[in-house]
Amino acid sequence: MPIYEYRCRACDKDFEKYVPGAATKVACPACASADITRKLSVFGLKSDGGFVASSMPSGGGCCGGGGCGCH
Repeated sequence: MPIYEYRCRACDKDFEKYVPGAATKVACPACASADITRKLSVFGLKSDGGFVASSMPSGGGCCGGGGCGCH
């Protein structure tokens, strides 16, 4: 079950939430607003003894190159 990152549009706070299913309602823990947006999360991994942050693939984002019109 994933943990997603969100930003509240009402109070501009960032938070994480464990979401067991797509139908789970999410509200800001600071102000209880449901006016939130899910952030694009990045991850890190350990390689050769050092920390490496992930990066977005070139030419794309969540839609894989702009096919959804978000670019």
